[in-house]
Amino acid sequence: MAENNPYPGENNTGHFWDDNLRELTNPPPRWWMIAFWASVAWWVLYAILYPMWPALPGHNVDGKEFTPGILGWTSIKEYKKGVEQVEAVRAQYDKQIAGMTAEQIIQDPGLLQYTLASSKVLFGDHCAACHGSGGQGNPGYPVLADDDWLYGGTLAKITESITNGRKGAMTAHVNILSDAEIDQLANFVAGMSQGGKGSEADWALFNAKGCVACHGPKATGVIAELPNGEIVTVGAANLTDSIWRFRPGGYESAKHTITYGVNQPGVAQTRNAVMPSFAQQGKLEGRLTPEQIKMLTVYVHELGGGK
Repeated sequence: MAENNPYPGENNTGHFWDDNLRELTNPPPRWWMIAFWASVAWWVLYAILYPMWPALPGHNVDGKEFTPGILGWTSIKEYKKGVEQVEAVRAQYDKQIAGMTAEQIIQDPGLLQYTLASSKVLFGDHCAACHGSGGQGNPGYPVLADDDWLYGGTLAKITESITNGRKGAMTAHVNILSDAEIDQLANFVAGMSQGGKGSEADWALFNAKGCVACHGPKATGVIAELPNGEIVTVGAANLTDSIWRFRPGGYESAKHTITYGVNQPGVAQTRNAVMPSFAQQGKLEGRLTPEQIKMLTVYVHELGGGK
């Protein structure tokens, strides 16, 4: 060991491994020591400038359970400052939107882009739980990303839906129609969704049992078309396309809806189809301001083409 040190005069401890590996006692490089003590000094300076030390139980500093630091900096203050900066940038756009209609917003490319970007958060907070993050519709809820609209997809109709909410209604025919009639109508609807035209007997039953009153004379869900292009509808489904309000669709789905109806009180297996109102009502009720509803209307309109 040390008494047999083959490297006399070298600052080593006398411990050797594999003949020539040894432990030296040289001091660290000066640059390393400077960096070490600088880091210690920075740590002390940081503790003085910023919040750091937790207070002892039952004690506080300036009403806080930690040392606040002489700069008075906190992450909450930094966050609020950032929010103020964002709101200052958004204020100029929000002010314009407040004085415009949804139609005017769509005509302005810059405001439209801002509205779509801002409303994505509104949609995520208030709509995505039911309609999906991209409007694709979660199970049991309508798709907003297609051109099929139960109540109409104009800006006025979308605003009406968001503001007042919607509650579908269809009579349960379990005690009105015979099993054979329900079966015939279910097959009629399933066939129409696949491009079928239906037989004279099917249309006769469709009209005789009152289906025409809600689904319209062509079973498209449109009761009448006005001269200005708008449609009259009560929210009944279009039975001639392949889009199903209650998935997976097809014969069994149609038969269930015809049998048990939609939102029928006292009918255990009835379909549930309710959308709440998002308008502000009083101080505590409601969720969205008129400006937010306007922006969300534009967002939804752009998702589905607005037909």
